[in-house]
Amino acid sequence: MSTKHEDFVLAVEGLTVSFDGFKAVNDLSFYVDEGEIRVIIGPNGAGKTTVLDLICGRTQATSGSIKFRGEELTRMKEHQIVHHGVGRKFQNPSIYDDLSVFENLEISYPRGRSVFGSLMFKRDREVIEEVENIAEIIFLQNDLDKPAGLLSHGQKQWLEIGMLLIQKPDLLMLDEPVAGMSVAERKKTAELLNRITQGRSVIVIEHDMQFVEDIAHRVTVMHQGKVLSEGSMERVKNDPKVIEVYLGH
Repeated sequence: MSTKHEDFVLAVEGLTVSFDGFKAVNDLSFYVDEGEIRVIIGPNGAGKTTVLDLICGRTQATSGSIKFRGEELTRMKEHQIVHHGVGRKFQNPSIYDDLSVFENLEISYPRGRSVFGSLMFKRDREVIEEVENIAEIIFLQNDLDKPAGLLSHGQKQWLEIGMLLIQKPDLLMLDEPVAGMSVAERKKTAELLNRITQGRSVIVIEHDMQFVEDIAHRVTVMHQGKVLSEGSMERVKNDPKVIEVYLGH
């Protein structure tokens, strides 16, 4: 397999970030394919969330390279990375509780992003259809008029994923999307993620191993800022090093 950057949606090479001499991410390399769900697992403090911070521009790399569709991200600002098609969801949902589900999705629609775009924004047929389409994907088609604050925890997580999906990112990054969800909600979230990989790649950080099995195409196990193991869930699960530092607990 050739490892030319253009062959991958995301190519992370030699990525390192130091905080006061401590290497939170240490010479990390991995590659994400088109339409792939990549799950990053590992013990607390392994550097998983820091990797997402580096990709989306929240944290500056000390050294190394992050190429998204062949373009270097490490020199871009956060908002430029978003415009290039990278969407990020944090652990706690950041939705507008007082607005309806429809309005939350509507304000995330790309045309409304700039000040001028927001002033000129009209709720036309195209917007309504796109909001309804996304609402169906995230299981909220019957809750469009409901204030977002009244949704269950799981539904709030889905709404936030929907707010990212409506911006049509090529790469979606989710940090522990099923934390605090019921078993039924977790199953539906797995279904949702498997559905949205048509035409986009997804990186997920997760601790719930059953959920990882339900969604992962490939798994990267991190430990002390480095890749400890990588491959299918089956391979990773049976890797003695992974059992020792993570799964054996």
